[in-house]
Order: sequence, then structure tokens, then C-alpha cells
Amino acid sequence: MKAPGRLFPLATAAMVSGCTGPLSTLDVAGPAAGSVATLWWVMLAGSVVLFLLVALLLWASYRRPGLIARMEPGRFVFWLGLVMPALVLTALVTTALALGERLLPQPGTPQPMRIEARAEQWRWVFSYPDLPGAAPTPDVLHMPAGQPVDIVVTSADVVHAFWIPRLGGKIDAIPGHTNIIRLLADRPGSYHGVCAEFCGTGHTIMRFMAEAHPAETLATVLGVDP
Repeated sequence: MKAPGRLFPLATAAMVSGCTGPLSTLDVAGPAAGSVATLWWVMLAGSVVLFLLVALLLWASYRRPGLIARMEPGRFVFWLGLVMPALVLTALVTTALALGERLLPQPGTPQPMRIEARAEQWRWVFSYPDLPGAAPTPDVLHMPAGQPVDIVVTSADVVHAFWIPRLGGKIDAIPGHTNIIRLLADRPGSYHGVCAEFCGTGHTIMRFMAEAHPAETLATVLGVDP
């Protein structure tokens, strides 16, 4: 059995190793994913604050049992049951709303290239209406690096969810409806994407790749004359 002093470094290493990988939301490769990661860190900080306050209260009740007993019940409920959670939750909600707005196209902003993502059991088909002549690409999304793109997401059958963790948040693919998410890859590379909504027996194989190319080579990659 390992000594307790050695367990903490091992546990820390295990947690840190989970922050990387092809589906990591903390190994960001774009500004939208950066917003998601920032929100995660803010939520972690809020949970740590609440945990420490509760731990402090338990420690105080153990070390000085009379201290808690002397507190007026109304004051106890007001400060610890209302004020403390309200402050922490208000900060978390405000941050979530502010960062969430960055994931969606905003009115009045220039419209970037649009790519259509159509989900069906159990694959993704990507089309490029802004590049006439480009053939649809199943399970591979081609996009320019360093430029924002609007992904127009829909479904042919049931509800799916489009998600490229290293580039941004996820958005539902709904039959008969379109949702739009704006993504940007900071640099050329390959980024793993998944369906993040259980959609049937083939859900686990409904994966795709997002290939970010230098912008000047995208048309050539898709077989379109520049």
C-alpha cells in the first residue's frame, strides 16, 4: 500500500493528464474553446470557495461547538444559506452568460464562410455552399485556419449534437431546424469531433474529424479551382 504522502502527487498527475488529449476542453485551439475553458476554471474556483467555506464551518463547529450554538438561527440562515450562495452563483451565471455569447454569431457582424453540418444515423455530412463545386465530405469537416466559420447544424432523423471540444462548445442538431455555431481554429491541424447526444445504437461510432487548412489552400483541398 502506497504511503499517503505519495498518493497526492499521483492523484494530481492523473488529474493533469486528463486536461490534454484529442477531446480535451482545456487543451484549447480556438477562442470559442478558450471561453469554455475559462468558464470551467471560474466554476472550479466557485466550487472551491464554497467547499472551503463549508469546511471552515465544520472545523469551527468541531473546535468550538459553542460558537455555532450561540449563533442566531436567522442570521445563520441569512449569511450562509442566502448571501454566500447568492454571491457565488451570481458570479458564475454572469460569467456563463458573458462567455456564452461569444459562441454564437452576433447581429451586425460580418458573416464568415458557412459550412453545413448534417447529422444522420450514424455519420456527419459536411457541405460547402460558399464554395460552388465542392463535393460534400462525409465525416470530415474542412475549414480554413485563422478565420471564423459558421457551422449550420441540422439533422436528418433524430436529435444529435455537434461538438469539437478543442474548438468550442456543442450545439444540438435538430430535425427540421438549423442551429449555428461560430468556430475558429487558431492554426492548421486535425481536431476530433463527436456527437454529444445519445442518438441510438451507433452513437459511439458517430465521430468525425475537423481538418483546419491554410485558408489559401482550402479550395484546392476540396477540389475547387481557386
